[in-house]
Amino acid sequence: MDAERLLRDYRFYLKLERGMSPNTVASYASDVAAFLGTMPDADLARIDREDVLAYLADVQASGLSKRSQARLVSALRSFFKWTVLEGERKENPCDGIETPKLGRYLPAVLSVEEVTAILESVDTRSATGLRDRAILEMLYGCGLRVSEAVRLRISDIFFEEGFVRIIGKGDKQRIVPLGEVAAEAVLTYLREVPRSGGGETDFLFLNRNGKPLSRVSMFQLVKKQAMAAGIHKEISPHTFRHSFATHLIEGGADLRIVQEMLGHESILTTEIYTHIDSSTWQAAVLAHHPRK
Repeated sequence: MDAERLLRDYRFYLKLERGMSPNTVASYASDVAAFLGTMPDADLARIDREDVLAYLADVQASGLSKRSQARLVSALRSFFKWTVLEGERKENPCDGIETPKLGRYLPAVLSVEEVTAILESVDTRSATGLRDRAILEMLYGCGLRVSEAVRLRISDIFFEEGFVRIIGKGDKQRIVPLGEVAAEAVLTYLREVPRSGGGETDFLFLNRNGKPLSRVSMFQLVKKQAMAAGIHKEISPHTFRHSFATHLIEGGADLRIVQEMLGHESILTTEIYTHIDSSTWQAAVLAHHPRK
């Protein structure tokens, strides 16, 4: 079994034919590589359902989270489906294997006051501070994924028109309104901070070397500013996206509009943001009910 060749071709399939994001491609390929590494001498065509089940039992016993187990099953199912399409196998050994059931996942959410505290904790007297304030304003003001924020380009921002073009998962584009506060933070950053980096200067957020800021750096920034603001919740850049959506819905925004702004394919994904208090939705229902 030429695992290296299979993985290389599988990556091309995920990227070019399935249009998956680089992060998803890397995760799926890593999961499949780990599985194939447990049976280096096996013939691909002879791997059966029992082999897959035994491997899944081992990773479950190792304490792997249900979310990671679910991704692993999806990766293996996708890989073997591809091998069938390529004629490497006659059947998918993952057929009939159920994905672990996941509980309803609700990441941490910040209150408006906590978001404000974090934003105002940034020291904007330095170039780094101006950049960091602009990053946080965009994460919260536009509900960006961290992968979208690090890829954001100056040419994607239309200040006069008041919107941002986002390149999301699978290189799908969407348009998100740009608020005045976030726009001003970005304009101040661009106006006050010299830019370098040659051909990469269209990237909005750069590090000290003039290179696009990494995902890791953005995670570290969020954690640092949360600590500076005295907020001890376990948060990440996604927390700002989650808070953005939650605050919109609490303020009366239509779920479909929030779905579009977040770039969710299914409204079922957006529904996790409807965990608003009963008094809010009760008042909204009664205010619009024809028999009130």
